[in-house]
Amino acid sequence: MDLLNKRVLVTGADGFIGSHLVERLLAEGCKVKAFCYYNSFNSWGWLDTLTAEKRQQIDVFTGDIRDPNGVRTALKGTEVVFHLAALIAIPYSYHSPDSYIDTNIKGTLNIVQAARDLGIERVLVTSTSEVYGTAQYIPINEKHPRQPQSPYSASKIGADCIAESFYRSFNLPLTIVRPFNTFGPRQSARAVIPTIITQLLNGYSTIQLGDLSPTRDLLYVKDTVSGFVEIAKADSLIGEDCNIATQSEISVKDVAQTLIDIINPKANIATDNDRLRPAKSEVFRLYGSNEKLKQHTLWQQEYSFKAGLEETVAWFRQPENIHQYKAGIYNI
Repeated sequence: MDLLNKRVLVTGADGFIGSHLVERLLAEGCKVKAFCYYNSFNSWGWLDTLTAEKRQQIDVFTGDIRDPNGVRTALKGTEVVFHLAALIAIPYSYHSPDSYIDTNIKGTLNIVQAARDLGIERVLVTSTSEVYGTAQYIPINEKHPRQPQSPYSASKIGADCIAESFYRSFNLPLTIVRPFNTFGPRQSARAVIPTIITQLLNGYSTIQLGDLSPTRDLLYVKDTVSGFVEIAKADSLIGEDCNIATQSEISVKDVAQTLIDIINPKANIATDNDRLRPAKSEVFRLYGSNEKLKQHTLWQQEYSFKAGLEETVAWFRQPENIHQYKAGIYNI
């Protein structure tokens, strides 16, 4: 599929990856409609930080992914849907699992049902590497067993299954996109890299973290959105799920030490028990395969971990950005 001049809807456009994807789709020449979560402050999330020129090119729709009527209205007149809207914080899913079922599973059902009824040309549903749980083998490819180790991952497995069922039952032209651990500017403090950076930049000499032993396949956000775009272009991936990964891993401890060396070499790390996941829920190893992605698309990783980290730290160093984060509060 050629994306030039395509009428594209991005759900979750006000969020971290969604806002970067909107920018990339504008660069691809798409006509972008951004589905943002309705709020009485008239906030468009991270889209508010884009240049006035970019904002003028975006058609913003505010609504709630849980409402099928609003979703259907948003999809009208579009040809391609990138569905990113979701609740993603794992600790929050421990005490509010109902909201994850409503948003992640029912929200995805609303998207695929409306897409089927309206004859949408292409649907990309965003999954997560968390559906794999702790690696049973590496690199983790798309055939790896699913392991619901948290209510969040269970809800995303359910959403993936709903999406796949619409391809199998109704031939909906759909692909499940599965990014591994994306990081970069605009990421919320519920993720480990912003948690470390914001504590260090606010002068904390002791960094509060959870378990340092898990490993993650860390992917810079610009490479992630490049993966979304390339997958959308690949008709051979219709009916498939596809990882976006670096095919490498690094421990949380090594990530923290790298950032300490960059920002404040005198800082140290302390374990905060509130940040520890239940033992059976912790995903101890994520190391993704990108072989399928490279087989079907022209995607290549452009940013090394170091280069992505440098851009991320530089963004957080800007006062207008760091001031939006509450470094002293554990963000679940």
